[in-house]
Order: sequence, then structure tokens, then C-alpha cells
Amino acid sequence: MRILHNTTIDFLKYRKVAYGISIALIVVGLVSLLFKGLNYGIDFRGGSEVVVRFEKDIDVSRVRSVLKEAGVSGTLKQYGMDRSFLLSTVFSGETNELKTLIDNAVRDRMPDNAHEIVRIESVGPTIASDLKWAAFKALLAALAAILLYVGIRFEFKFATAGVIAIFHDVLIVLGLFSILGGIFSFMPLEMDQSIIAAFLTVAGYSITDTVVVYDRIRERIRGRKPSEYEAIINQSLNQTLSRTIITSGTTLLTVLVLFIFAGPAIRGFAFAVFAGILIGTYSSVFVAAPLVYDWLRVTKSTVKLRGGSAS
Repeated sequence: MRILHNTTIDFLKYRKVAYGISIALIVVGLVSLLFKGLNYGIDFRGGSEVVVRFEKDIDVSRVRSVLKEAGVSGTLKQYGMDRSFLLSTVFSGETNELKTLIDNAVRDRMPDNAHEIVRIESVGPTIASDLKWAAFKALLAALAAILLYVGIRFEFKFATAGVIAIFHDVLIVLGLFSILGGIFSFMPLEMDQSIIAAFLTVAGYSITDTVVVYDRIRERIRGRKPSEYEAIINQSLNQTLSRTIITSGTTLLTVLVLFIFAGPAIRGFAFAVFAGILIGTYSSVFVAAPLVYDWLRVTKSTVKLRGGSAS
């Protein structure tokens, strides 16, 4: 199945423009991370999560106002499709004390709408710190495994460029979470363990797309002169372009449906995967392969790829 036939786009010609766009996006994200930070979920900051279900339909702003009047601050969002709401709060008291406070506040201010506290969970500061460190180690381990795999299958230049492209993808998505976090009530974009899972998914998807391009380059570049590398890399990118668009496009459509219809509880995860795949597709074409070409051009070295067939 192909949607583009015999394209002759000079991707390498536009690599410096792509580098500029990537650097600008990363810098903006890092500035936001430095001054604004991230909107952490209770997994990484500690606190409590409470799911409250009402008997009748009620607006989220009304529930938020009632809880605020009772002295319970935090993030409130609709949870699922059955008049349930998820409250994330940093509460210094005991779990039973928080439950009693919410029960009394809702019962006194909305006596005509019965409610039920479906679930209440708390994470202490020490556990939150441990979870944050464990998530960081998981990301580092994944990147190290990818570097080792691509290094063995191809060579160090290709592996390093692939990992740089993954860092590029994760940093831009992380920057988006910092910039957009807390702005939209329907999508708080909290940084929690599900988002770490999304980052690992993005890393795996991005390197898979990159390896397909690398495989096509390996097919054509073995035994060629350095003067031919630019044409070969451009040809390889054009030959894999149809596959890249079809694979990424179908995945993006699936994640978009998940983002729209799966509800607020999973919306942050879906947004991270959607943005990551979109940026990862771009980086496979405009970052990973061009970085390999520039490395070869600057060092005036030749490619000594290991054996193998294209995927």
C-alpha cells in the first residue's frame, strides 16, 4: 500500500531549517520548565485523589465551588461518563478526615443531590519521591537499551543520532506539558506514571520508525563513496516516506479517537502519545538521518555498517 509514488524531496536541503525549528521548540519548552515547572499528579508530588459520584447531573464548576468553600483545594475534573468527578489535592490531614470534610461539604451545600465517595487514595511525599526517581531510571534504562541495540545493529553514529532524536521528541513533549499544564480544565496535563508510560511508548515508536529509515540506508550505502551519501540518504528517506505516513497516520487517528472519546482520566496519556508520535515522525525524517549525514560529512568518515536486511 502506497500513497506517495516516486517522490524526490530533497530532505537534507532543509535540515538546517528543521534543526532551527527543533532548537526553538526545545528552548521554549526548557524555559517553561525552568520558570513554570510541571503540573505533577499525586504520583510525583504526593497528596490524595478522591472520586465522587453524584446521583444527578451537576456542573463541574458547582462541585469545585463547593469544595473550595469547604477549604479543599486542588484539581477537579470529570471522571468517566457517569456523573463522577476526580479530585486531586494536597491535603495534610488523614484520609478519613478528608473523606469526612468532603462528605459534610457536599451534603450541607447540595442536599438535593445524593453523592458517594467511590474511591480515595493517598500517596506520601517519600513514596512520591521514590516513584519520580524510579520513572527517571526507567527512561534512562530505555534509552541505554535503545543505544545498545542500534549500536549493535548498525554503528555508533547511527545509534547516537537515534537517541538524540528520542531526547528531542521527549523534551518537546515535556515542554508542551509545562506550557499547557493547568491551562485547560478539560485537560490538566498532569505529569504522572501514565505519562512516563507514554514517553516510553513514544521512544519505542520513534526508534522503530528511525530503524526502518536506517535499514533502507544500509541497503543502499554499503560500499559507496562518501560523495554519494547525500543522494543515498535522500533516496532512502523518499522510499520510506509512504510507509512512514501510513503507519504514523493510522496510529495518530487511533490516538485521536482515544483523546476525544476515552474521557478525562486518560486524556493526558493520549495527548502525550499523539504529540510524541507526531514529533517522532518528524524527527525520524528531519533529525535522525540528517544528523548521521552531518556527522559523516564533518568527520569525513565512511560508513561501515554491519550486515543485515531491510525490515
